[in-house]
Amino acid sequence: MRDKIIQKAAELFINLGFKSVTMDDIANELGISKKTIYAHYKNKTELVSEATTSILDTIVHGIDCICALDKNPIEELYEIKKFAMIQLKDEKSSPQYQLQKYYPEIFEKLKSRQFDKMQDCTLKNLTRGVKQGLYRDNLDVNFISRLYFMGVINLKDDSLFPSDKFPKAQLMENYLEYHLRGIVTKEGLQTLNKFINND
Repeated sequence: MRDKIIQKAAELFINLGFKSVTMDDIANELGISKKTIYAHYKNKTELVSEATTSILDTIVHGIDCICALDKNPIEELYEIKKFAMIQLKDEKSSPQYQLQKYYPEIFEKLKSRQFDKMQDCTLKNLTRGVKQGLYRDNLDVNFISRLYFMGVINLKDDSLFPSDKFPKAQLMENYLEYHLRGIVTKEGLQTLNKFINND
């Protein structure tokens, strides 16, 4: 039952937002009483914490699987972007904003884990790209990886990129192209153009 609660809660939080979804909503969706949820979670904060950890664990596992395929570094980034967009269901409700506003401690903990994962993944991607001649060999990989993370996080800020003007999927697409255009070699640009034209 605990797993079912987490799964349903995570789905509702992503689609409707962390503040908007009540314990009643989760209970109704599952066809159980609110008391059953409280038997597993003492309050909504605890449920939000577990649900966000579960969402991040799923994304991290998926990214690990993509990285394990050892694809061309440019293709790898496009695969990760595609996977993340599917997982986050295009984030119509800006759940990150609600999480940051109403559950700041959970948000910071999550952001820290997200940074560690992305930093590791991006550094490996950049290093491989340089070795393969797809990325420029004069890159400061530590600087670029942090810049990339900063961009990805801030794309989700609805005050900077209102979703009615900047659909999230298009925003990610544009940002990834922007990131790659700044670091690719001539050879890398040929590869990138294939993805821009076919993605």
